[in-house]
Amino acid sequence: MAVVIPEAALKEGLSGDALSSPSAPEPVVGTPDDKLDADYIKRYLGDLTPLQESCLIRLRQWLQETHKGKIPKDEHILRFLRARDFNIDKAREIMCQSLTWRKQHQVDYILETWTPPQVLQDYYAGGWHHHDKDGRPLYVLRLGQMDTKGLVRALGEEALLRYVLSINEEGLRRCEENTKVFGRPISSWTCLVDLEGLNMRHLWRPGVKALLRIIEVVEANYPETLGRLLILRAPRVFPVLWTLVSPFIDDNTRRKFLIYAGNDYQGPGGLLDYIDKEIIPDFLSGECMCEVPEGGLVPKSLYRTAEELENEDLRLWTETIYQSASVFKGAPHEILIQIVDASSVITWDFDVCKGDIVFNIYHSKRSPQPPKKDSLGAHSITSPGGNNVQLIDKVWQLGRDYSMVESPLICKEGESVQGSHVTRWPGFYILQWKFHSMPACAASSLPRVDDVLASLQVSSHKCKVMYYTEVIGSEDFRGSMTSLESSHSGFSQLSAATTSSSQSHSSSMISR
Repeated sequence: MAVVIPEAALKEGLSGDALSSPSAPEPVVGTPDDKLDADYIKRYLGDLTPLQESCLIRLRQWLQETHKGKIPKDEHILRFLRARDFNIDKAREIMCQSLTWRKQHQVDYILETWTPPQVLQDYYAGGWHHHDKDGRPLYVLRLGQMDTKGLVRALGEEALLRYVLSINEEGLRRCEENTKVFGRPISSWTCLVDLEGLNMRHLWRPGVKALLRIIEVVEANYPETLGRLLILRAPRVFPVLWTLVSPFIDDNTRRKFLIYAGNDYQGPGGLLDYIDKEIIPDFLSGECMCEVPEGGLVPKSLYRTAEELENEDLRLWTETIYQSASVFKGAPHEILIQIVDASSVITWDFDVCKGDIVFNIYHSKRSPQPPKKDSLGAHSITSPGGNNVQLIDKVWQLGRDYSMVESPLICKEGESVQGSHVTRWPGFYILQWKFHSMPACAASSLPRVDDVLASLQVSSHKCKVMYYTEVIGSEDFRGSMTSLESSHSGFSQLSAATTSSSQSHSSSMISR
């Protein structure tokens, strides 16, 4: 349930995270031939070879040119580069997936907006405890004393996952603080896991399943952030748990594990090599009082039914202002916005998660009929989950029944698009995401082999978008049409946090 970093990063370092503004001025990044300031590298990034520095600059420049949203800090980009041995293409792929994931689940704001349930505060036996000898924040987890089965039964898998994410976010924040305190890059933390009390109860299948999912999510989104994992007082049952869990842990992560049986941690090569004597917790025969909760059995009166847990899990991960939709070939996804007062402002923010799409905005004086439930589009594709809605009837004619109010915008996979439209008339506005077909080969009327093969793949006929829209009254809207600034809009505050105004580009009032 901890996060991971390779040994090389312990010296080269990555400070902070991608969520808060750096305390030092950002270096100006231009062409890949540019150099970062040497003092900036030493103070916040650690030692970098010329090749590694070049990779960082090139990937950051690619993000500035294509991402069009909040650009992660250099430290954050470096973590993904290190996780893929500075292979830019591989690092770019996992980083873009992680940025979309963070945005969808509002992970940037989890520390400010989410309070752990009281059950977790009382029975989750983990907490932060000073720092190790290298200045890394130290997290102590008394896993052997924790009733994992009781926590899963009382809270469900999603609440536990969210709690672990909040721990990781707090760890990143503490790394940034320690970087300022020690005057050198502190990019990772140390985790101490005490297994005293571990037994077969901890091998309860749903509990192990929850643990594996947590490991999967953390590995994908918090690479290169665990400096060392100290496993103490491993009992005989530990090899069983290790056999179940180890295949899901990255090789670099496993190399950071130090495992001690019995009281071996008190001997040479033990805790004293990594933690000052003054802060060794009292339950490990140290002198420091550790405020980490002792855990204990969760009362069965707090257990939830399977149905309650399922509903709770759904609620937890749907607590996002974004909605997801599938876009099929021949079956666009459309949403209806009714405007009563002319000169209102329709704002939108969407990510193209898969495939390429065309974004359109239409106006009609009359309301479209409710969407049909029996089929989707000309090809009668059955809706997989109700996340594809079509409003424009086939008999409607463009120019007669409805009109286009913005030029079509082609959006590529991975793009983040923000924009706004000032309405000129009351009535019904339709926002449409439509499958973008690749243009036919102009040189020949014969299809290409690649096109034929692509047409045989079902996935090539499906795109996915994640979107949010909001209507703002003209009196509440200020700034340019692409600024998305509003004094009464929660969405606009989010946009301001995730979009750099200096990065804005507009095309027919659309900012990308």
